[in-house]
Amino acid sequence: MTPKAQDYTAIFKDMMGSFPVDTKVMEDAFKTQATLNEKMSHVALDAAEKSTEISSKWTKETLAKMGSLTAAKSEPADYAKSMTDFASSWAESASEHMAAFAEVAKKVQMETVELMLAAGKDMSEDMTSMAKKTTNEMTAAAKKAAAK
Repeated sequence: MTPKAQDYTAIFKDMMGSFPVDTKVMEDAFKTQATLNEKMSHVALDAAEKSTEISSKWTKETLAKMGSLTAAKSEPADYAKSMTDFASSWAESASEHMAAFAEVAKKVQMETVELMLAAGKDMSEDMTSMAKKTTNEMTAAAKKAAAK
């Protein structure tokens, strides 16, 4: 007599059938992630729009100031003065525009932190709910299996 080989495929199939999978938890997690992605995209697009506006304004101001720089002068010293005035004006403008870029970056950082904290809270609640439900289902399945 040879011993009969155990059919592990059937055992695992029965075991996995005892633990039903709830796809609602997965759907909720996907929706939470999709909502976070949407909000993060909005933050990024808003920052890109504001940065573009700052760059455009800076470029227009610089080009307007270059008009006086390129104008013909009657005295050679006037060219040096014109260049000095332009450099001084441009440095002041650069400082203002860099501060504006810093404000955009600061706003993006604050909004990102807020979104990540909210998403972490939502995901934590989803995971807690899923863990409780899974525990209840596994306990019920184990009791059912023990009763057989």
